[in-house]
Amino acid sequence: MPKFDHLTLPVADWRQSRDWYIQRLEMKLEFEIPERRTAAIQDENLFTIFLQQSDGSVPSEGVALYFKVPDLEALHQRLARAGLMLDHPPQRVFWGYGAELTDPNGYLVRLWDERSMQEKGS
Repeated sequence: MPKFDHLTLPVADWRQSRDWYIQRLEMKLEFEIPERRTAAIQDENLFTIFLQQSDGSVPSEGVALYFKVPDLEALHQRLARAGLMLDHPPQRVFWGYGAELTDPNGYLVRLWDERSMQEKGS
């Protein structure tokens, strides 16, 4: 069976997007290709998102990225202490239990953890 391991997201500013994902979601920079205006960022499971600067509009409407985190409440507290606001804090939502924020390109980022989803998601 194939394993999904890379995704390209068109972005308005690849450097701003790179920094946003690294600072807020603690993803790591895998590599950059400045001449292609692209940064590759990775999660802890080595899933790579290519943030590629678009010359046109960024088609963010209808796109949601779901990130499973080790501890949703702890991440929320770290972000809040750093002054980084979420669209909404951890709470019961139609897809279970989690928090949401919007990246600089309008992509919806949904955060959840396994424990909270089991305890509060249904």
